[in-house]
Amino acid sequence: MMDFEDEFTESTSVKKPASPAQYVKLVDSELVKRDLDTFPDFLKEKALDKYKLISVIELENSGGWTQKKLDPILDKLFEGNTEKRPNWRTVVRWRKSYIESNGDLASLVDKSHKKGNRSKRTEGEEVFFERALLRFLDAKRPKVTTAYQYYKDAITIENENIVDGQIPIISYKSFNQRIKSLPPYPIAVARHGKFKADQWFAYCSSHIPPTRILERVEIDHTPLDLILLDDELLLPLGRPYLTLIVDVFSNCVLGFHLSYKAPSYVSAAKAIVHAIKPKTLNDVGIELQNDWPCYGKFETLVVDNGAEFWSKSLDHACKEAGINIQYNPVRKPWLKPFVERFFGMINQYFLTEIPGKTFSNILEKEDYKPEKDAIMRFSVFVEEFHRWVVDIYHQDSDSRDTRIPIKQWQHGFDIYPPLQMTVEEEKRFNVLMGITDERTLTRNGFKFEELMYDSTALADYRKHYPQTKDTIKKLIKIDPDDLSSIHVYLEELGGYLKVPCTDTTGYVSGLSLHEHKVIKKINRETIRESKDNLGLAKARMAIHARVQQEQELFNKSKTKAKLPELKKKAQLADISNTGQGTIRLEKSDTLSAIPNKPEPNISDILDNWDDDIEGFE
Repeated sequence: MMDFEDEFTESTSVKKPASPAQYVKLVDSELVKRDLDTFPDFLKEKALDKYKLISVIELENSGGWTQKKLDPILDKLFEGNTEKRPNWRTVVRWRKSYIESNGDLASLVDKSHKKGNRSKRTEGEEVFFERALLRFLDAKRPKVTTAYQYYKDAITIENENIVDGQIPIISYKSFNQRIKSLPPYPIAVARHGKFKADQWFAYCSSHIPPTRILERVEIDHTPLDLILLDDELLLPLGRPYLTLIVDVFSNCVLGFHLSYKAPSYVSAAKAIVHAIKPKTLNDVGIELQNDWPCYGKFETLVVDNGAEFWSKSLDHACKEAGINIQYNPVRKPWLKPFVERFFGMINQYFLTEIPGKTFSNILEKEDYKPEKDAIMRFSVFVEEFHRWVVDIYHQDSDSRDTRIPIKQWQHGFDIYPPLQMTVEEEKRFNVLMGITDERTLTRNGFKFEELMYDSTALADYRKHYPQTKDTIKKLIKIDPDDLSSIHVYLEELGGYLKVPCTDTTGYVSGLSLHEHKVIKKINRETIRESKDNLGLAKARMAIHARVQQEQELFNKSKTKAKLPELKKKAQLADISNTGQGTIRLEKSDTLSAIPNKPEPNISDILDNWDDDIEGFE
């Protein structure tokens, strides 16, 4: 029978392309044979002396390499120095090795470096060494001396019951040398964990350098090692968080955001907007010597795995702007080295001389108390940070004098200028970078964080476009620094409508989302503290007791009337808070004053109630 062949047969027989050298395992690697330079100097000199001797004999020898031919030549060459004269057989062996190695000088190196005892001198103690090794390979990371002590104690106890042929104990030096000769990676895994072991021993690939500005941009957060003061109260506020964006090609700073709020989508969005828009330094507050021309739409934004970078708002906004987001693997900050290195430069070159500097390492702090020595106000720091970035860092060369950041930016800008946003695109991008949320459209507009948003334009929209259960939920964008208005996406109109807050007291003017939440929290706490909890509890218990009394009274009653009938009686008796509270009718003075009038019959009145009401209407 012929073998079945189809279009897949050929593809399975094709060999896979060879992997790049950096991904080949050691066992599969092709090693180049060692050369003479890999040996110690004294062995290299001896090998070269052998080569020179063979070369001289080769020139003077006219026949074969025999004792008759070689002895006269050796006697002549080593006349007066017979101690160093080699035997003719030794010279023949050297020449043979040299020829068989195709002229490799390493073949003339003495093999003395391979001499030595390569077998264990002691036997029977391997089991105890393995036990001690298990104690050494522990996450608590005991010392070698501790493992060796256990090794000695275990053998000593075992030898107590042995008369002849006791188990020998190797020295600490031999024990330590045996530990050091073990493969380092499994030891690191057992003592420090796989993550640390991979950090120490894994292959570290180099970054593919970008070829133009804004091709690759890195962003990250860090708490600054500096305590700042409140602008007016001059009280220490603690360490602020810095969100920074750096261009990899030029190493220029594109934008930043400084805040005391923990890193979040808001801080990332503010820094991105600052990086993309042109920088106006007129409102910085101080006069700078240079401009800050670094801005534009970047191609790839490299982020880590922080929750703020996995935000849907950030993903949607960057996609709309044509920005690709690249996520670094978890706990691998070295794959984002440029912004990490810049944080170190800030601490080393900018914060060092400012009083109030803290230390990342508690051991470096000693007796220094930064909160007592802090002197710089927050706004002053922002001004001086602008000066350091624009007039110092951008204008100075790096530590190796290979580039000046601003010159590298200008060079890249002249060759391949980046894309820039129009005024309309910037306005749209500012809206897109807001916090995304979903709210229900009601007759009163939208409600967000206890604030109402409505406008005549939104009212006109409700009049013209009917809403269903699904479409009544709208996507809104909130600027966390300004709650005076929101932007609502209206699908029928194909865009975002700006809707102001209906507050007329001026409360939302310049109000941020964080401030609003703090105010609400304080207000709730104030209301809770002002309540008379004891009086409320007594009143609720009194109501509960009264209800129980009414229940008991009802259970004792023998009246079994239907609810509609009782309701009619209540209407007839005019039960209200200004009238009486029972349907039982008393003989009134009015009724007794009417002569020859029989006492009203409640059943007859109820039967004719509906007819009387209809006739009255």
